Amino acid sequence: MTPTQDPAPSALARPLDVIVLAAGAGTRMKSDLPKVLHPVAGRPMVGWAVKAAQDLGARSIVVVTGHGAERVEAALGGEGGVTFARQDQQLGTGHAFLCGAEGLSGDGDVLVLYGDTPLLSEATLRDLLADHRAEGSAMTVLTGELPDATGYGRIIRGENGEVQRIVEEKAASAEEKAVREFNSGVYVMDRRAPELARRIGNDNPAQEYYLTDLLELYRAEGGAVRAFKLSDPDEVMGANDRRQLADAEAVMRRRITQGLMKEGVTIQAPDTVRIEDTVQIARDVLLEPGVILTGQTVIESGAVIGAYSVIGDSRIGAGAAVKPHSVLEGAEVGAGADVGPFARLRPGTVLGEGVHIGNFVETKNARLDRGVKAGHLAYLGDVTIGTETNVGAGTIVANFDGVNKHQSQVGAGVFIGSNSTLIAPRTVGDAAFIAAGSAVHEDVPEGAMAVARGKQRNVEGWSRRYWGGLREKVDAKLPWLSGWLKKEG
Repeated sequence: MTPTQDPAPSALARPLDVIVLAAGAGTRMKSDLPKVLHPVAGRPMVGWAVKAAQDLGARSIVVVTGHGAERVEAALGGEGGVTFARQDQQLGTGHAFLCGAEGLSGDGDVLVLYGDTPLLSEATLRDLLADHRAEGSAMTVLTGELPDATGYGRIIRGENGEVQRIVEEKAASAEEKAVREFNSGVYVMDRRAPELARRIGNDNPAQEYYLTDLLELYRAEGGAVRAFKLSDPDEVMGANDRRQLADAEAVMRRRITQGLMKEGVTIQAPDTVRIEDTVQIARDVLLEPGVILTGQTVIESGAVIGAYSVIGDSRIGAGAAVKPHSVLEGAEVGAGADVGPFARLRPGTVLGEGVHIGNFVETKNARLDRGVKAGHLAYLGDVTIGTETNVGAGTIVANFDGVNKHQSQVGAGVFIGSNSTLIAPRTVGDAAFIAAGSAVHEDVPEGAMAVARGKQRNVEGWSRRYWGGLREKVDAKLPWLSGWLKKEG
């Protein structure tokens, strides 16, 4: 990459406008979803271009839409500083650029990005912009070099390093095809770009307006056209089909995991995890193989995320442990708490410090205060549970009456016996006991024990009469029971 120089103060003061070309149909993707909305590491491809522009501090960001325009605009509608321009007819990149440039102020630099090249980094774009301004270029072309640049336009330079021409593959001579430096299609240009773009013609076999023609127009005006070469050509990798989309995903995932590991996160099998760039992870966190982290998830220092757990839009406190195969959605796990394995925390779950959620426990809109334990096979929905309460195996908070959800409150220090059902809305007082197997349909006062089950009675000989009526099937399928029937007979 060309070393950058300190730009003059006047160059630094120039505003930057960004035009993102995102109007193409993307037929090779073979999808009803517009190509630029296919996600890479959790963000639509066009969203990466918008994010890069935002990170650069762009004054305005114009996304040129066409195919699937309504869906693209809806997906980006909440992004700050973004406006849209429609390219109703697909008449080439030069025409798309003009559609986007109509509303520009005409007093700043103009950067052209693409909605299907998500890997272009902010650092590269900052270096490109700084080089453009430091060199006093009228137009700077972002280029790369490959051992075989087949399929790309080639960069033809003059003796002084200026770019003289961009030759498309189909128009290149054998000598020009041997050139390894290629055109990425990313340009930064001075304020004259919109005016010059209006002079682009369509005298070519496709009768389209090509943005590359700006190069000759700038040179005709005496403007210097230079190239800025990428150190990593993968940054301008496009995603035109599902294979290329998977390649881009792999590159982005690798970037994210490598960045986290540099910051002190232990990732045992980096190639197996999937982490979106919106996730925040503190140092000394351990991620086991197969972990998926999405959305606005925050993981604090010292936490351990077990193998194949899936966590979205959740906060995991310091020193907490999420054991393997757990699923968390919109949940908050307090410091030192442990969850799983095979637990599911649904939206609205808040676990206090030191809470224990064991295997096959599901929570939803549940607040469990410090030290609560629910070890196995429970459903806790729409409930608040006080500190140090023990929830026995098989406990269910029956929160739904078929139409409405109802809230229950369980106090501190409560012992809920196994296989109990709390029929909401219920209030259970502090230090209460609920006997195992109870179906609690009335509130339980503080310190009381609730027993809500029928009295046991033993009916002698019932099994022999029952199984005897099914003797033929018992003899065929249940040899031990068949022998018992014969023995007792």
